[in-house]
Amino acid sequence: MNWFQKLVQIFKIKDLRSKILFILLIFAIFRTMANIPIPGIDAQGMKNFFNQFQMFGLLNVFTGGALDKLSIVMLGLGPYITGVIILQLLTMIFPQLERMYKEEGEAGRQKFNQYARIATVPLAALQGYAMLALLSQQNVIVGLSPTLLLTSILTVTAGALFLMWLGELISEKGIGNGVSLLIFAGIVADMPNNLRQLLVTYEPARIPSYLLFLAMAIIIIGGVVLVNEARRNIPVSYAKRVRGMKMYGGVSTYLPLNINPAGVIPIIFALSILLFPSMLANFLAGAGGWVGALARGIGDFFQDPWVNGTLYFILVFVFTYFYTAVTFDPKAIATNLQKMGGFIPGIRPGEKTAGFLYYILNRVLLLGALFLGTIAILPQIVGGVTGVQVFQFLIGGTSLLIVVSVVLETWRQINAQLEMHDYEKL
Repeated sequence: MNWFQKLVQIFKIKDLRSKILFILLIFAIFRTMANIPIPGIDAQGMKNFFNQFQMFGLLNVFTGGALDKLSIVMLGLGPYITGVIILQLLTMIFPQLERMYKEEGEAGRQKFNQYARIATVPLAALQGYAMLALLSQQNVIVGLSPTLLLTSILTVTAGALFLMWLGELISEKGIGNGVSLLIFAGIVADMPNNLRQLLVTYEPARIPSYLLFLAMAIIIIGGVVLVNEARRNIPVSYAKRVRGMKMYGGVSTYLPLNINPAGVIPIIFALSILLFPSMLANFLAGAGGWVGALARGIGDFFQDPWVNGTLYFILVFVFTYFYTAVTFDPKAIATNLQKMGGFIPGIRPGEKTAGFLYYILNRVLLLGALFLGTIAILPQIVGGVTGVQVFQFLIGGTSLLIVVSVVLETWRQINAQLEMHDYEKL
């Protein structure tokens, strides 16, 4: 069955059609809110700010263009994602939290998610205040009185919570992960602006650069799909067991290890770390004396493209290993295999199996970490080689990775529902 026939079949099935239309309705609500600005914005000052601070341009990608418009959902899903990440990191410190997340099943995960929702509120208020205060210092927002500042903080905090709710609605009633789909919608929605910018800045003398740019974009898309789908399959066998009059086990399967098990989370980590000293330096740059001079020096240091790119790559590489260590536990997998009578051929169950999984994971993860680090700094590399700073959708590695991952995962879920529908007819 080709893709067109599947598309027709999707809209013939009432349940599947309703889910897709529901997701499109949520997308429409999200994009409408992303274009409602808070008061007191200097549009030209906002443009100059994003030209001066490139890292905020990347943060704008995750909000679907809502940040550069200073809309009521300017924070996007960042506070909620940050809350989830912080709680996942805390599982390494607090055993009780780890048991809740990993051992208490669905009830434990629901309680864990509730903690993440609660943590979203102070994180959104803090991030909203920091962004508004910084933009006010840069004269992007004018006339920001204490009353208007408080109102704006409450507004953007409510916007972040509303987006979190929309994402959970999609996860509950739609197809796929709601948070990923909303980020995907924001990235794709900015594509017409990139096309318009390409047409406005078009110069015949730069056609070779455009062609090189397009060729690199195609190669990058192919590489993202290849690495995103790549697996390292570890063979697993199950011993035969006799219970009563029946025999169980005696089958062989495999344990898949993704080359990139961390997704885009390490990029979000690294972006947050890099943004913090820049924002702090801009807060203190107006101060007098050695404090202001030191802040301006730190700000200039982090704005250097070579320093920024190198630190970004290193942080993404390190966080790939770090986040995988939080979410993937070879000891737990080895224990579960042993309990179910499974083993890796040639490897003794228990600690030997866990050591073997660590060994394979570290080798596979090296490729994934290098891939993520390269994807993160790719816009700077391609822009430097071609001299073209437009059409970022194609080579904005982070956004491209998100788009490809979400499309592939959503299409897999749609296929699964189509197959279930076929089984029901049988």
